[in-house]
Amino acid sequence: MNLTPLSAISPVDGRYRKQLEELAPYFSEFGLIRYRIRVEVEYFLALAEAGIFKLPAKVKPARLRALYENLTEEQAQQVKDTERVTNHDVKAVEYFIKEQLLAMGGEACAEWVHFGLTSQDVNNTAIPLLWKEALEEVYMPALLNIISALHKMARSWSKIPMLARTHGQAASPTTLGKEIMVFVERLQNQVELFSFVPYAAKFGGATGNFNAHHVAFGKKDWITFGNRFVNETLGLQRMQFTTQIEHYDNLAAHFDALKRINTILVDLCRDIWTYVSADYFKQKTKKGEVGSSAMPHKVNPIDFENAEGNLGLANALYEHLSAKLPVSRLQRDLTDSTVLRNIGVPVGHSLLALRSIEKGLGKLVLNEAKLDEDLENNWAVVAEAIQTVLRREQFPKPYEALKDLTRGQQAITKKTMQAFIETLDVTAKVKKELLAITPQNYTGINPEY
Repeated sequence: MNLTPLSAISPVDGRYRKQLEELAPYFSEFGLIRYRIRVEVEYFLALAEAGIFKLPAKVKPARLRALYENLTEEQAQQVKDTERVTNHDVKAVEYFIKEQLLAMGGEACAEWVHFGLTSQDVNNTAIPLLWKEALEEVYMPALLNIISALHKMARSWSKIPMLARTHGQAASPTTLGKEIMVFVERLQNQVELFSFVPYAAKFGGATGNFNAHHVAFGKKDWITFGNRFVNETLGLQRMQFTTQIEHYDNLAAHFDALKRINTILVDLCRDIWTYVSADYFKQKTKKGEVGSSAMPHKVNPIDFENAEGNLGLANALYEHLSAKLPVSRLQRDLTDSTVLRNIGVPVGHSLLALRSIEKGLGKLVLNEAKLDEDLENNWAVVAEAIQTVLRREQFPKPYEALKDLTRGQQAITKKTMQAFIETLDVTAKVKKELLAITPQNYTGINPEY
């Protein structure tokens, strides 16, 4: 069976492939080969620039960089064909670059490709680099779009009063805008925390000590070279003390941060779903769409449900990645290799969720009348306001008085509450103040947003 979206084992490369095309240049096998070639080529050029060898006039840096900038699928397949012989993916990349050098007339410098390196010097720079660029170029823009959309909604709905619910029960009113702003602040905080974690890389030879480099060129400052290459050329941060592999602590921190972002988004999806269920939002319909195979009237909040499902899948994978990768026997075992190949999968599920949330938010139509109806049906929620003003006035046992009136009662209406206020032994000015309190205006204050 040929590989098609219909024959793919994972829905990431099957049902959802078109929605996730943007991630393919980073997390596909083609992407990994391309980033490995990039690291090998840039390292080769850095050696020449450092005077370790002389680059022949025929070998132009731009032509070498074109190997990864313009890599074709046919060339990537050539690497995979070589891998079938070598049974080693990084060695296959090395041989590919050497073949290209020979074709350029670079016989004299071909053996400087992969000089002094172990495969993990390539993997533990290529993978953090593709991870960094995938997040910065695809994932974060999608997340920031969601945050921006939520912020816009929050401002638009800043004056819309809404019944709050704590423990599922009617509680002191709030505004719809502020409740959306809660998620804006939470997400913004997590994006900021994420930005503090460096994209760490390992680059130091077989067991992290530049053994081969140092024995060949003992007077060369390889630590400074490695730091400059990783930090400046690649834009990563070189860890100074490593085994054969990067210890993945910072990568694990990234996974944990993304997991927290997803958890916040799950919370958002459930709240919006509940508001839709309460009829606070209607949903725009699209001609030809079906909400239920049996019930023609239904417009289900499926975008938020799909998002929640994908966020859960992503978090299960992030949990394993962050727990497993920092653990490796002695100077290295191979368990990180197969695990690292899956880091794009939770990003894929997260991106699917972001797309679903964006789509779902775009369908929402505010049903302001329903919000007002719920407030009007819950006059008991102003009891807090009334007893607090009475406390200020040193009225005897105001909490108990309001508790007796409202707790467990079924029919606390505007009329009931105002009749109670009229019985209070307080000044006319205070009565006027209390009578002015309604579920619609008892919404407190918040900072500008």
